[in-house]
Amino acid sequence: MTVRPYRPSDFDAVHLICKATADAGAPMIGLPDPDIVGHCFAGPYVTFEPELASVHEDEQGVAGYVIGALDSAAFEARWRAEWSPKFIESHPPPSISAEPEADAWLRELLHNPSSPAAVEFPDHPSHLHIDLLARARGAGVGRLLLEALFDSLRAKGSPGVHLLVGQTNTAAIAFYRAVGFTELTTSVPGLAAFGMRLD
Repeated sequence: MTVRPYRPSDFDAVHLICKATADAGAPMIGLPDPDIVGHCFAGPYVTFEPELASVHEDEQGVAGYVIGALDSAAFEARWRAEWSPKFIESHPPPSISAEPEADAWLRELLHNPSSPAAVEFPDHPSHLHIDLLARARGAGVGRLLLEALFDSLRAKGSPGVHLLVGQTNTAAIAFYRAVGFTELTTSVPGLAAFGMRLD
């Protein structure tokens, strides 16, 4: 198996994998524009901090990735200033309560990214997303991708990294526990938080 640093030519593959795995490893259905998932959970990361991204590539192409942000608060500030304005016309902030719930939530996130990192996880200021297509799961790829990210974050001086995952995504939660993450306390409804110390 091959885990290597992200390249700009991987952008479309990462975006597609993000869409394909958005709902506990499956596509998120019922969205007017499924691409919004990639705009929220992939694009800003590989655009702003590509040095923290790694991909898994097999004989069929890129089948998984890990992406991260060194300083969650600084990353979100840059997102609002440089990323959100790109989508003002195509994906405006939600304004009608009758809009589909998932779409409204994603459009709100696209324009107002926020995480509990600064208040709830001061010892874990970095955060990550990791996604694998079905063919790449269960073979140790996830561990290798995380190790690559941890090495990059340590080199940049991060003391710790966190992630948020849906409380019903039992497979992902089991994986994070198996690779050494510990559960953190979060006030975010419906989500579980996990952290890894890097120092």
